Amino acid sequence: MTIQFYQQNANSFFDATVAVDMSSLYAPFVTAVVPKGKILDAGCGSGRDSKAFSEMGFEVDAFDASAEMVVLATDYTGLPVRQQTFADLNDGERYDGIWCCASLLHVGMDALPDAMQRLSRALKPGGAWYVSFKYGEGERLKDGRHFTDLNEAGLNALVAGLPDIHISSMWKTQDKRPDRDEIWLNALLVKSTAR
Repeated sequence: MTIQFYQQNANSFFDATVAVDMSSLYAPFVTAVVPKGKILDAGCGSGRDSKAFSEMGFEVDAFDASAEMVVLATDYTGLPVRQQTFADLNDGERYDGIWCCASLLHVGMDALPDAMQRLSRALKPGGAWYVSFKYGEGERLKDGRHFTDLNEAGLNALVAGLPDIHISSMWKTQDKRPDRDEIWLNALLVKSTAR
């Protein structure tokens, strides 16, 4: 259902999000990733963040579940964006940083632990991982999209199932789009280096 929304509204979603200034959210993430490191933009949407990280000198892989978004993001970034879902991710310790900006929130609560496990496995020890969810609790449908909202307790519970991952910082922000009055929960996660 959510993928269908992005298939049908890819151009309008691209136009609404591609120019949003995300630099304040990039800052804590990129300072935690090794210079010129390999970043995965998981659920990249328009490709806005992939392009920004690439221009900062990082090596970027990106994927999105929507074929239409993949076409737009590939054109915009010049990167070979893959069409896949979180359930298709099978990489082991490949990335220095993983960026999940407003993407995991479309995964159902029952499937979120598996998605988090897959992302955790793909992150190198010492790697940084950014996630964001709309602030709240529970699952809902809105305008043809599924949302899983989380508050601090919900995110803590989710991360508790990942033995190598801890929350480095967690903070709330206003939506960066001028026409949206929504609160977001942001977190920077780190994978431990000790084995």
